[in-house]
Amino acid sequence: MRAISGLWRWRHNPLCRATDLAEAWVALAALLLTLLVAPVTGVLAGGAAQDALQRSVREQHASRQPVTATVVRELERAALDIDPETGAAQELRTRVLADWTAPDGTERHGAVMTSLKDPRAGDRFRIWTDGRGRMAARPLDSATAATHAVLAGFGAALVAAGGVEAARRLIVWRMVRRRYARLDRAWDRVGPDWGRTGTGS
Repeated sequence: MRAISGLWRWRHNPLCRATDLAEAWVALAALLLTLLVAPVTGVLAGGAAQDALQRSVREQHASRQPVTATVVRELERAALDIDPETGAAQELRTRVLADWTAPDGTERHGAVMTSLKDPRAGDRFRIWTDGRGRMAARPLDSATAATHAVLAGFGAALVAAGGVEAARRLIVWRMVRRRYARLDRAWDRVGPDWGRTGTGS
């Protein structure tokens, strides 16, 4: 991008080649496009992600219900619990056999994960279930969804800026190749005598 700083100086420089000025204009256009396109792309992508994620948050909260489960007995301890919504590893958790009542009133029984440090029979804890009382992952919360949307917008802006820079580099590369091809043709016209033309030798 150094070409931009000398763009105006080059306009009246007798040593400036037309290709130098063209490269400077390409760099300036790429900078302006980066400053305009990247933020707009980020805002649009972030907004679309925010709408989709908040809709998912509403759907999950509508379809999943918190219920209270009661510990029957402890099962073997699991090493890590992976949150299915975020993919992040959670702290060590304990598997227990528990009873709970589904939102439709039916009694349920099964193995579930709990964050209770030392679960004992009769301890109560909260779990999430679907409308039929089957275990479900904790629904995504609005703040996490908003964070994911911001990250998506930031990533889209970076991709857009990278695309503009890649296009600028491709254009400059092709211009340099054409410049070298013209230089090679000029050297071919000079001939193999390397500047001795017309000396009579």
